[in-house]
Amino acid sequence: MRSVILLAVHILVVLARMLQPGGIKAIIAENLLLKQQLNVLGRSRKRAPNLTVTDRFILGGLSLFISARRRLSVAVVMKPSTLLKFHRALVKRKYRRLFSNKGYRQPGPKGPSQELIAAIVELKQRNPRYGCPRIAYIISLTFGIEINKDVVRRVLAKHYKPKPGNTQGPSWLSLLGHSKDSLWSIDLFRCESIKLKSYWVLVVMDQWSRRIIGFGIHQGDVDGIAACRMFNHAISGTDPPRYLSSDNDPLFRFHRWKANLRILDVTEIKSIPYVPMSHPFIERVIGTIRREYLDHVPFWNSIDLERRLREFKGYYNNHRTHAALAGQSPARYSQQSVESLADINNYTWRQHCRGLFQTPIPARLPIRHTHALPDRETRN
Repeated sequence: MRSVILLAVHILVVLARMLQPGGIKAIIAENLLLKQQLNVLGRSRKRAPNLTVTDRFILGGLSLFISARRRLSVAVVMKPSTLLKFHRALVKRKYRRLFSNKGYRQPGPKGPSQELIAAIVELKQRNPRYGCPRIAYIISLTFGIEINKDVVRRVLAKHYKPKPGNTQGPSWLSLLGHSKDSLWSIDLFRCESIKLKSYWVLVVMDQWSRRIIGFGIHQGDVDGIAACRMFNHAISGTDPPRYLSSDNDPLFRFHRWKANLRILDVTEIKSIPYVPMSHPFIERVIGTIRREYLDHVPFWNSIDLERRLREFKGYYNNHRTHAALAGQSPARYSQQSVESLADINNYTWRQHCRGLFQTPIPARLPIRHTHALPDRETRN
């Protein structure tokens, strides 16, 4: 133990001798200090350039290795305003230390503690629909702390940050889209052939299952008659939906277009003007068609384009998986949903029949057998 103490003392003595000014260290430190002064003076043409924190640190550290006699020759002269500002700061610090309280705090109430703030924020995150009066009531009932709803409101305004994309319930577009075959979305995009001719393509998709219903193609300017022809060609062979979602493009404002929808008994739903994110599903499909197919596969004319889009429709509906559909294809997702609904109906029918019949019924009783039940006298 004694040898360890002696070794530590010896190391401290050697460090003290190395740090004391003089010798080659002083010459090197003086040269570096003069170079730093030249850098500061070259940075600005003013008589008294401003010093940064790095400059003050370097100049102060190098001055430790220079003797007291040489410091005056290499000293950085400060402005009088800097000296007076430093003096005022020292005076304020002196009187604050002498006459102020030990713990300096702003006047007024202290406010809720950190534990109470964390409890309020966590309760709001777990239950986004809870309001300030309900949160205050739950806090007072659970922890026995009397808290006002205004305090909860101020805490949430300062500390609570909702997650991005978190909305208070679904939008009308999503609510209608969750109903099977009730909402379709349409939009137009333009593509160029090998001959540099422009073709307009109308895409129709089912928002519930993400299926592509069909495509309508037109070369040249699109008017009301062309829009109706493209839409009727895209939905040919299928029953029209109850609602149709479209943007505020002038092409969907022709009176022929509106008359065509009235004949088909379809209600049109418009997205928010100048907000592409309010029509996201069809925009995503158009981007997928461009990125994954049309940007890599050229076409000659409208017949060739229609054939290629038909091939992509089969791939998209039957084989391409979607993260929003739990990794399933649109066709598989739609079929599985229909089968699950049929199973639920069969299960409900069997449970209803078990309470009426004493004899067991088959496991798969078709739904179409909905004839009247026998009388009470003839059941046995």
